[in-house]
Amino acid sequence: MQLIDIGVNLTNKRLCSQLDKVLIQASNVGVDRIIVTGTSLESSQQAINLCQDYPNQLYCTSGVHPHDATAWDNDSTNTLEALLKHDCVKAVGETGLDFNRNFSPPEKQIEVFQHHLDIASRSQKPVFLHQRDAFDTFYALLKEFRPRLKNAVVHCFTDNKEALYAFLDLDCHIGITGWVCDERRGLELQSLVKDIPSNRLMLETDSPYLLPRDLPNKPSDKTNLPQYLPHILHTVAKHQGKAVEQLAQEVLISTERFFQI
Repeated sequence: MQLIDIGVNLTNKRLCSQLDKVLIQASNVGVDRIIVTGTSLESSQQAINLCQDYPNQLYCTSGVHPHDATAWDNDSTNTLEALLKHDCVKAVGETGLDFNRNFSPPEKQIEVFQHHLDIASRSQKPVFLHQRDAFDTFYALLKEFRPRLKNAVVHCFTDNKEALYAFLDLDCHIGITGWVCDERRGLELQSLVKDIPSNRLMLETDSPYLLPRDLPNKPSDKTNLPQYLPHILHTVAKHQGKAVEQLAQEVLISTERFFQI
């Protein structure tokens, strides 16, 4: 099977310190392409550098995570637009709203999210979205901009049925992580994945975070890795009532079309 992990924080020191090993282990289980997540302007440039070192294997997003919204200044729009000109940059983000801990003030998060949506609409690149405990505000902004956006994926979806249906009504893609493997917090998501159309579903590990709780032989340091994406695939296939091979092919097609790779 051929798989694409749409969300890997490969610039994180836990992964980049063993980069060749991480990529080889992923490729050995069929994860032969990875979308590296840009979470700041600095890490987005680092992600581009990685993509240039591993062409046709790594692609990336460029953007500023809501946690880092306070770093956005008057020069950030020009900097981000310059990053997006690289061929390996396939989406704007990670961007959105996170009111769970408010590492950046909500009003600043909203401002920066609007900048990203505007830049995405003008560049005609998809958006790679993050939302946590901010659905109402997030959805209102996304709905306003959606007619001008080329495409959108709600990365690491862990929300409820109402949120899922609202995003699908906006013609968004949905990224599913190892959260679906959690026998405590992932039960609602397990019941919802069957409602995600095959042409709107994509899979991701969000590594090094969100190690699947039911993974056999967990690593001692609890680092999630792209090589565990097939485990997530099997879990989603089980809850969708599909053959693993069928789901893998469907997800591959939707992912290649979304990121144009």
